[in-house]
Amino acid sequence: MQLVMWAVLVMMLAFLNSASSQSEFPACSPADRAALLGFKAGIAKDTTGFLSTWTGGDCCSGGWEGVECTEGGRVNRLMLQNPDADGGVLMKGVLSPSLGSLRFLEILMITGMRRIAGRIPESFSNLTRLTQLVLDDNSLQGSIPSSLGRLRNLQTVSLSGNRFNGQIPPAFGNLRNLLQLNLAKNLLAGPVPHAVGSLKSLQSLDLSFNMLSGSIPNFLGQLQNLTYLVLTRNHFTGQIPISLCSLAQLSELSLDQNHLVGRISGQIKNLKSVSVLRLGSNKLTGQIPESISELHSLWNLNLSRNLLTNPVPDAAFAKGLPSILSIDLSYNNLDLGAVPTWIKNRQLSDVHLAGCKLRGALPNFTKPDSLATLDLSDNYFTSGISSFLANMASLQAAKISNNLIKADVSTIRLPDQISALDLHSNHLFGSLSRILSNTTSRFMEVLDVSNNQISGSIPELAEGLNLKVLNLASNKLSGNIPNSVSNLAKLETIDISRNQITGTIPASLGSLVKLHWLDLSINGLTGRIPDSLLGIEALRHASFRANRLCGKIPQGRPLNIFPAVAYAHNLCLCGKPLPPCKGKKKRTMGQ
Repeated sequence: MQLVMWAVLVMMLAFLNSASSQSEFPACSPADRAALLGFKAGIAKDTTGFLSTWTGGDCCSGGWEGVECTEGGRVNRLMLQNPDADGGVLMKGVLSPSLGSLRFLEILMITGMRRIAGRIPESFSNLTRLTQLVLDDNSLQGSIPSSLGRLRNLQTVSLSGNRFNGQIPPAFGNLRNLLQLNLAKNLLAGPVPHAVGSLKSLQSLDLSFNMLSGSIPNFLGQLQNLTYLVLTRNHFTGQIPISLCSLAQLSELSLDQNHLVGRISGQIKNLKSVSVLRLGSNKLTGQIPESISELHSLWNLNLSRNLLTNPVPDAAFAKGLPSILSIDLSYNNLDLGAVPTWIKNRQLSDVHLAGCKLRGALPNFTKPDSLATLDLSDNYFTSGISSFLANMASLQAAKISNNLIKADVSTIRLPDQISALDLHSNHLFGSLSRILSNTTSRFMEVLDVSNNQISGSIPELAEGLNLKVLNLASNKLSGNIPNSVSNLAKLETIDISRNQITGTIPASLGSLVKLHWLDLSINGLTGRIPDSLLGIEALRHASFRANRLCGKIPQGRPLNIFPAVAYAHNLCLCGKPLPPCKGKKKRTMGQ
């Protein structure tokens, strides 16, 4: 009897668990399941493994990756996001029109799959409950369907990083609930349609990295809820509309890399909330307005690559700009003479003053430990490099190229964590023994000391170095290429051209399988080009020109795809792409 009661109890618990499970995960609609399987059928390759979970009859049980349902068993969310930014193919295929049958769908997010191509199906206009449409970083193409303008509940449309062409659909003006519109990194052309001015709720507008043209419309200044306006890298012309200065809630205004002209209006002071102001790479003229100093939230100011002239409002900037961390005034028509005091005395993270006609010794920053990036290239500095960088405890990248600095390179002291150092085109001399040695920082990825007067040999290179770019070209280096170059396993670019390097090309160079760029030209190298270089499949540029090399060029990719000029002016190189090697033909049997 007791056994029977236990059996009944077990059956009741099983029933309750089943009922609970069914109430928690209702069976999905057969129509929705069919729509999802239609999408799966349109994907020819899937390395994410997401779609391999789409099995069984119930798409709402929680087992179908990226699928969520309502309590009534209708699919309301489909979210497939790239799990690995460095992944391979991910998903290859198309967006199936069957997804337009998911009538209860509120969120459709398929991002970073890289190889999902084709057009957005017209059937998507049936997704009338959709609030978020996010299809970033795929390979979608064609024009953006105007029919998306029927989806009146949309709050987010993000289609960046695809290959859409044509114009921005004027029908988007119907999306009165839209908060975010991101069409960046496509091939869109033409003007910004006037209908965008109807999107009064819009908070974020990103149209950067397209081919949009015409003037920046005045009506954008009517979108008073905008906090983010990015029009970077288009073909916009004309002046910056003064109406944009009325956007009191704007936190970022990026209009850089266009063809804008005229002066920067003093009304820019009305952007009280702006923290990022990027107007670089245009054709702006006149002086930098003093009123910029009143932007108390501004931390990033980029006015580089314009036609701005003296004077810089140093006194106003010294008293204002309490939040400034990053400043870029490079490549204008400014003649600063010296780094302004208001820059030297601030706790800044980024200082870019390239091409500002700075002279004399390198500046003394009073708070050097905050600097992360520094660009003082294309100026007239003459001295002060030896200890200049040593106290910059947070420095990651320094560019002091194309100056007149005369110093022994072996005396330069570097901070431990620096990852990129560019000192090309100065008057540096001495040996590389300190700057490129066993003590070289493990963080160093880029080192460019080309076009100087550095002498001695290339030092032995230790294991564990993370260099990706090594440019020693146009110096007075002599001796051999060390076999230990093979220790630079991450190297992508090596240039030792225009030196006095002798000896043979080490076979160990062939182990640098990530190499894209190899230039050994105009030296005194002898012997053969080693067959081991055929193992560098990633090689896209190579030059062995003007050495004393001899013998047959190794036949095979990548070496036989480079032009003849890459091997010209050597002693006796032969074989494709040069003329065939001369030699006695082997006699056949019986002769």
